Amino acid sequence: MSSQDIPEENLPSEQDAAGHTLVKGADDPFADPGMPPHEHRIQDIDEKAARRSERSVALLFTISMLATIGFIASYVAFPVDKIVYIWPIGHISALNFALGVTLGIALFCIGAGAVHWARTLMSDVEIADERHAISAEPEVKAKVMADFAAGAEESGFGRRKLIRNTMFGAMALVPLSGVILLRDLGPLPEDKLRHTRWSKGKMLVNMNTHEPLRPSDVSVGSLTFVMPEGMTEHDHDFQTEIAKAALMIVRIQPDDIKDKRELEWSHEGIVAYSKICTHVGCPISLYEQQTHHVLCPCHQSTFDLSDGARVIFGPAGHALPQLRIGVNEEGYLEALGDFEEPVGPAFWERG
Repeated sequence: MSSQDIPEENLPSEQDAAGHTLVKGADDPFADPGMPPHEHRIQDIDEKAARRSERSVALLFTISMLATIGFIASYVAFPVDKIVYIWPIGHISALNFALGVTLGIALFCIGAGAVHWARTLMSDVEIADERHAISAEPEVKAKVMADFAAGAEESGFGRRKLIRNTMFGAMALVPLSGVILLRDLGPLPEDKLRHTRWSKGKMLVNMNTHEPLRPSDVSVGSLTFVMPEGMTEHDHDFQTEIAKAALMIVRIQPDDIKDKRELEWSHEGIVAYSKICTHVGCPISLYEQQTHHVLCPCHQSTFDLSDGARVIFGPAGHALPQLRIGVNEEGYLEALGDFEEPVGPAFWERG
């Protein structure tokens, strides 16, 4: 009802300085229009309609739960490098597409369910209340608590268990999406750094000729680079694996070998050590025959191959790992196991 519908004599009035009568509501553009009459929704008067809305909200929360489960399943099922074509987007990562769709559905359904619940089932009666001071009086606090209890009662949170339970389920599952994403902070714990492609029985293959080596092929004072039997440059993981398995073999007169374990792990003075420097992982390539020293060209770390490949100069902190070798029935040099120490730089402190 507007101010024009109210009899003029019932409107509050006042006079201006000239004695003219001003009618509030008719002449005052800032007059309080009051609250419009409340119109009941169909859910307020029809319990069947309320039940339908309740089921709709529960369905949205349930879809959110299923989408969250789909998010987790997608994260596990799809490989990172899988590419699919989706019209009209084009080629896209299958993992990224699945994660975006499922997480979007999960969050959207929670929001849509909450909005639908508020618009159809929660109380929509507008109540005008005067502002109060920030520091509320005990009576105001009691009123707030009473209003909260009344709001909770009117929302049907206690009565409509289907909505409540499905909402709890959706809200409990959605955070799992963030927990799963924590996997991207780093690789899952694996033991890759402790193992290489070397194992018992694998022959030592010359990296240049790709032929297995006999002891007679290694002369005193020579430096030869070898790799495990079965590896080729055409392997998809060759670069990764050779960075750990690269090996250098040197033949030293047994009387010149100072380290007892080194002598036991060698064959007729042929010793095998990792080619990877323990400083920053550069490949060692320089050998001094007279001193049996090998030099890393990057930062000049120097190792004594006649004394357990210990560090005698430079920033490297550890000796080179030695590979135990022998000869198989056919007379070829073979590994008698893997490195007993991790290969490469700085892993010792972390391992």
